[in-house]
Amino acid sequence: MLSRLLALALLLLPAPALAGVKEKLAAAAPSAAVLMVDAAGNELVAQNADAPFVPASVTKIVTAWLAMEVLGGDYRFQTRFYLDDKRVLHVRGGGDPFLISEELALLATGLVAAIGTEPITGIVLDASYYPSKLAIPGIEDTEEAYDALNGALAVNFNTVHAVRKGGKVRSAETQTPITPLAIAEFRARGPKGSGRISLSKDPAVSLRYAGELIAAFIERAGGRVTGGISIGPVPEGREPVYVHRQSRPLSEILVALLRGSNNYVANQVFLEIGARRLGGPVSLDKSLQVAGAMLAANALADSIHLEEGSGISRGNRFTTRGLAEVLALFAPHADLLRGHDGGANKTGTMEGVRTLAGYADTAKHGQVRFVIALTNGDIGLRFRLLRLLKAEL
Repeated sequence: MLSRLLALALLLLPAPALAGVKEKLAAAAPSAAVLMVDAAGNELVAQNADAPFVPASVTKIVTAWLAMEVLGGDYRFQTRFYLDDKRVLHVRGGGDPFLISEELALLATGLVAAIGTEPITGIVLDASYYPSKLAIPGIEDTEEAYDALNGALAVNFNTVHAVRKGGKVRSAETQTPITPLAIAEFRARGPKGSGRISLSKDPAVSLRYAGELIAAFIERAGGRVTGGISIGPVPEGREPVYVHRQSRPLSEILVALLRGSNNYVANQVFLEIGARRLGGPVSLDKSLQVAGAMLAANALADSIHLEEGSGISRGNRFTTRGLAEVLALFAPHADLLRGHDGGANKTGTMEGVRTLAGYADTAKHGQVRFVIALTNGDIGLRFRLLRLLKAEL
């Protein structure tokens, strides 16, 4: 009934009104790809709607839809711990994207409660859930936090946030202990003041940093670590003595992902999609295969092309009609989208790319889906266009 009423409202809208909106849009941004669709699927405004564009971080909307479909909002990432008869602790990473310091504090408390306070004679890290040479298109070998390397066992988004003054380096976060490896890496590559660097040079470095930070939190929780940190597989046949389930369900992780636009988190989630459907270890090919099948099942194979799940690759290509259809599929979870302007939307920004997509409330047509894609450097134009469309429609 509601759909019929909305369709009738569109038919009753004077043709000159729609034409006026289109003229204003064409005058303000003639090369922009723009689409606004009402709840019944009626296209209220369409300009360059089938022209492929680089989506940048609005790609994360597609990743969030795939994740909710495949993993579910209650899904929790897991990290497993094993203890041998010499009290060597083996840690098997499960690709948890939110092993941040606050989570490590919870993890360490649970672990020490499970294994006691007797000294741990060594820590062995198992990252075999991820391939040793994982390449994500668009991720470059830089110190930038957005270029952080994905991994099975990585902490604090695989970054170090520290302050360097003279020859001294200290943590920039009260909740995060500083470790020897963090000091060495920040001295080598960090700014002279405060900043965050990615541990993207060598997967072994980021893995060892995870081990150091886990050890530090074990000490904080009342345990002791007397041995060194090494890398290797968990011995076959052993059962975990403790399994840490991420305190945040996937739905909460997606809220943070869509708001903060963290590329590392996006691709950790994207990689888990493939492993969940096709079995571990993870691989980019598995996730692309699963995503491709789901897109094809919804007649979106030609309008949504993915190379990875964050939007950092310029090889991703969408059309506004394709993304608007994903927004229709994602509509039951629209509350996960919480844009910086207070709206239910997601931005995408890279050099020469300005995108905006989501849901908006209008006076005449209720909630609508919209996609705006620009190829200029005016960072505010996408929001001005959205305000124009909402005011006119």
